[in-house]
Amino acid sequence: MKAGETALVVAVAESGPLGPAEPRLPLAFESFLYLRPAHQALQAAGPVLSFYLEAPAAGRTVAQLHVALGPAAGEARSPAQAPFGGIQLAAGLPLPALHQLLDAAETELRQRGVRRLALRSYPFAYHPAGAASQAEALRQRSYRVALAEQNYHLDPARDYEAHLHPSERRRLHKCRRAGLHFEQEPPFLLPAAYEFIEACRQERGQALSLPLARVQELFRRFPKEHFLFSVRQADGEWAALTVAIQVDKQVLYNFYPASPLRCNSFSPVVLLNEGLHAFARASGMAVLDLGTSTLDSGPNASLLRFKRHLGGVAGLRLSWEREL
Repeated sequence: MKAGETALVVAVAESGPLGPAEPRLPLAFESFLYLRPAHQALQAAGPVLSFYLEAPAAGRTVAQLHVALGPAAGEARSPAQAPFGGIQLAAGLPLPALHQLLDAAETELRQRGVRRLALRSYPFAYHPAGAASQAEALRQRSYRVALAEQNYHLDPARDYEAHLHPSERRRLHKCRRAGLHFEQEPPFLLPAAYEFIEACRQERGQALSLPLARVQELFRRFPKEHFLFSVRQADGEWAALTVAIQVDKQVLYNFYPASPLRCNSFSPVVLLNEGLHAFARASGMAVLDLGTSTLDSGPNASLLRFKRHLGGVAGLRLSWEREL
């Protein structure tokens, strides 16, 4: 930060009837979708405390943290219900500034009787320097890593097919020969698409994290950030589907990929990711997030291997907790 911008203050606000508070000063960075107050309002059933680190001389907010007070007494978490929460910060923000923000947050939470705070951070690939600074600040404050996950992403700047494992390249060519093709679907097909995705997940003994009504609400509230993409067979039937989310201008998240067992010989998800890769590249994005591969019992080895075979780049996502 420049000279004259080093005097920082922390603004603390509790959510009201209209939802979590907006920052008083404009953000010095583009907010991740899940950290926008409008998205926070959909996540939490209870109060949300918003902590904004402000640089008054610069007229900017340089870091933000939203914490949901849990239904269980004495617990708070970030996020309430989203892929991640934690602290988002401006580039170049020094470590002492993060400590100032966390000092204020922990003090406020203690005063409210909160005894335990859990934070799930964004993948390092989204903002490597920011994720590293956040991790170091939390480590210095004796937070423990509650969960360390491998997170894979594709780099849209790299050629997709050239980085596929030979077995996946053969499946991609098989899809093309069979007339399978990638499409962007209109949002009015969301109920049918959700039913398809849910059925595919059930075949594999998996459940969806959000009900249809919540997914529809997200598409209504954030239409520019939510997309429905498919792979269709030559006869028009769906062979694969996903809900994709634009987290910010640089990141597209492949949120709900699914394909029925009857299509396993084609592996249409390989073609689906090719389409997402092309969409992300055409949109000037830097990360196509394939997500983590964690089951209740531990890492999902087969899914991790598949993401590596797609040319996925391994990264880290950390979840932290601390007794206050």
